[in-house]
Parts: sequence; structure tokens; C-alpha cells
Amino acid sequence: MPATKDFYETLGVSRNATQKDIQSAFRRLARQYHPDVRPGDKEAEEMFKQVSQANAVLSDPEKRKLYDRYGDQWQQAGAAGAPAGGPSGATYQSVEFDPEDLRDVFRNFNVGQAGGGSASFADLFGNMFNRNGGRTAEGPAPSLDQEVDLSISFHESYVGTHRRVQTLDGRSLELTVPPGVADGTILRAPGVRARVRIRPDQVFLREGHDLRVVVPVPLATALLGGEVDVPTPKGTHVQLRVPRDTQNGKRLRLRGLGMPGAKGAAAGDLIAEVDVRLPVPLDDRTRRFAETLLQPE
Repeated sequence: MPATKDFYETLGVSRNATQKDIQSAFRRLARQYHPDVRPGDKEAEEMFKQVSQANAVLSDPEKRKLYDRYGDQWQQAGAAGAPAGGPSGATYQSVEFDPEDLRDVFRNFNVGQAGGGSASFADLFGNMFNRNGGRTAEGPAPSLDQEVDLSISFHESYVGTHRRVQTLDGRSLELTVPPGVADGTILRAPGVRARVRIRPDQVFLREGHDLRVVVPVPLATALLGGEVDVPTPKGTHVQLRVPRDTQNGKRLRLRGLGMPGAKGAAAGDLIAEVDVRLPVPLDDRTRRFAETLLQPE
């Protein structure tokens, strides 16, 4: 992981910063420069890579000790087995090695094998690790997944969409957001955990897999019955039959017109909430009719 500048300067923290300070600074800068927030901005993309690199080192206590002592040469020092605590015997810390680092260190040394052959120390140490780079004795290395929020519109949550995200090591991955995805859903890809955040819609309110929409209904239609137009999340309209004597606030259900079901499950319903509208301003005929209703029998 090449250093482009001082990691502390990159994150805007002091060398005495706590892990909490470092994580707070990283989250703030990651949100500021994330490619989803500033699509097409090459400078922001480069800054996002730099803050991700800085965080990957400073948030790891062992890597941070090496970086504090050796600066830009911290990786080489770690691969060569240099102490994180200092060279004069004060406190030697254990350093995490990758299999490839060990192979580089011992590549030129050979040891005898039974039967007259020879094997390099790199091969012997390589056998101590599984092929995925984690230590066999201790299981896989802890997750270093980048956690990001994916902000999408209601329409995108209905039809599905794609988003590109950056990993801590600077890779760009495309995530598929399936139709009908719920707010808070976590999408996973190698190196990334993305939490879906759906922006509120001005027309539809989601209730599980059902959708609620307020539908204006003229007073005469509410009293006598009739049909009204109802918008759908597809961008179309359907006709809804309103029964006579329908009260304001009544909810009428349109089956199967809500959010798509996951993995072939049935779709939710579209619920039309009646909003009775008075004929304002009242004409003389309507006013006389209202006055008749108010007269005692």
C-alpha cells in the first residue's frame, strides 16, 4: 500500500489521535469523497483512495506502530521482521506477516529435505498458511470490509439498480440492488458491506411490501360512489372503484400493485387512502344542498 503523503495529515488528525478519533475522521472524509456522492470527480476519487489507505494503516495497532517508527518504509520494515516498539530491546511487538511477505524474506534460503532434496524457507512457511492468506492455526484473518451506505431513490428500489463502490484497497466493484429491496438491507461483495438507504418518496409510503398512496376523492364520489385515478409505482394509473358512502381516510386495497416480492415471492398491495375533497368554492346549488343536510328532520 504505497503512501502518497503523511497518513495523519491525510485524515486530519494528530499523531496522538485515539482509534475513535481516527475512525470518526475516516467516516467523515469517506462520506465527503465517496464516488457515489461525487460521481465522475477524479480528484474526489483519488482522495477517497488516500483516506482509505491511511485508515487501513492507522486503524490497525500493529501497522500504526510500524508506520510511526519507520514512516513510508513501514511495510518493508514489517516484512523484514523489524520490531514495532524500537530497535534497542525495549518492547518487541509481534508483527502480522502475509504468506507472500515470508516468501520474499526467505526466498534465497534453502534447507535439506529427507531424500536429498531441498526446500526453501518460503515453502516451509507457506505450508503454515492456508491458500486464502489466513493463518491455519488461528482461522481466517479478521474482516477488513469497507462499510458504505448506498443511497437510492424509491423508484430505484422498485425496479432495481446498480451502484459502483470503492474498496479499502482502491478497487471498484459493481453491486446489484435487486427490485423490491428494503431500506437497511445489507449487500455484500468481496471487501465491501453496503447498507441500502432509500430516500423518501413524495407520493408513495412503504409499509413492508405494501405501498400507501393518498388519493383525492370528490365529495360527490364519496357520497354516491364512482371511479377515481390512482397512480402506481410503475408510473401508470389505474381506475379504483369507490363505494358509495365512503368515509374520509378509508383505505381501499389494490392487490399485487405494491413492491415486488423477493426471489419470486408475491408482490405487495397498493393501498389507496381516501382523501375526500370538498367542492370549494361552493356554488349556490351545492350550498343549498348542504343547508338541507343540516336541517333537522
